[in-house]
Order: sequence, then C-alpha cells, then structure tokens
Amino acid sequence: MTPIQPRATPFFKAVAAIAWKDLRAELRSREMVSAMLLFAVLAVVTFSLALSLNRQARQDAIAGVLWVTLAFAGTLGFNRSLAQEKDRGSLDALLLAPVDRSTLFFGKMIGNVLFMLAVGVVLVPLLTVLFGVSLFAPALWAIMTLGIVGFAAVGTLLASITVHARGREMLLPIVLLPVALPLIIAAVNGSRGVIAGEMVERWLSWPFVLLAYDLVFMAAAYMLFDFVVEE
Repeated sequence: MTPIQPRATPFFKAVAAIAWKDLRAELRSREMVSAMLLFAVLAVVTFSLALSLNRQARQDAIAGVLWVTLAFAGTLGFNRSLAQEKDRGSLDALLLAPVDRSTLFFGKMIGNVLFMLAVGVVLVPLLTVLFGVSLFAPALWAIMTLGIVGFAAVGTLLASITVHARGREMLLPIVLLPVALPLIIAAVNGSRGVIAGEMVERWLSWPFVLLAYDLVFMAAAYMLFDFVVEE
C-alpha cells in the first residue's frame, strides 16, 4: 500500500513552486528589484540631503525614512508582480490550476517578502552611512521582517483586487496605504525605540502589534482570496 500523503503537502508544494517561479523570472530579468532598489536609493539620498542641516532631526527621522522608503518601494513591486501575470495572460492559467487559489496569494506574498528584504539589506548600510546611525541591531531586523511580512500580505491581497482595474498603478497606493497605516505606525515606533537604545519594555509591545497584523491579514487572505480574484 502506498502511504497517504497529508493534504497540506500539495498546498505547500504549490506555494513553493509559485514563489520559485517568481524568483527565477526576476533573476533572469532583474526588472522589479532593480526598479525598487533604484527608487529606494534615490529616496534615501533625497531625505539625507533634505535633513543635512540638522543632525538631530536626521537621527530622529531615520526610522520614518526607512519605513516610508520600504513602503513605497514595496508598492512598486506589488504592482508589477501581478500586473506581469495579467499582461502575459498567465494569471488565468494560474487560477485554473487544480490547487487551492490561496496558494497563488502565498506564493506571490513570499516572493514580495524576499524582494522587499533585498531592498532592506541595501537600505540598512546606506542609511547607516548617510545618517551616521547604526542600524545593525538584531531587534531592528526582527521588526523589519515582521513589518515586511505584514506589508507584503496586505499589498499582495489588494494588488490582486486592483490588477484588473484600468488605473491600477495609481489605485493600489491609494487603497494600500490607509489599510497599512497601523502597520507602518507600529513599525516606525518599534524601530525608533531600538535605534534610540531605549529600554526593551518601552518598545516591546510594537512587535506584537506587527505579529497580530500579520496573522490577521494572512488569515483573511486565506479565506477571501478565492472571492477576490473572481472578475
């Protein structure tokens, strides 16, 4: 008798296949990450020049600069990740695959998380050099990861809704940023506490807010994605 495989196995295999497909496509073209990195570098340099006359203001604003740059760079990636599938006609094929449609969401979300983390890896040393404040604290990386996962979750879900709209490039930021505002506030406050060297008790609640946000939107996407992608 052949062993019965768990039902979860095809689900995770499909998620991994979609994420790997996006990674391979990006490694070949380097279009999306290049655009995100270029935007992030230009934004950080602009913020650095704008705050160059006030050292204290630069130190106080570095957490906000980090997350504003990550948020807008991530929005560029969300638009392209699903728009490319739609324009090539492969989105319908993915939706017709004999697997749970939520696998498409989680596969795309994982790809977006990895692309945003790549941007963060470039941003951290760049901000450290330009703003003169070290951002290499492990706690900051943990907060960044939680924030990026949540932002990618809500961004991928909303990008799935706006991908069929005619003005999707303008519509996605309009609907995404208000929904992601609680996450950005929590990420900025948690990051600021770590960067300023505050006592752990003063900023520890913010990572738990981020974790709750992540779980809520991933659960909502799992339950609603099948309806979201219906035209």
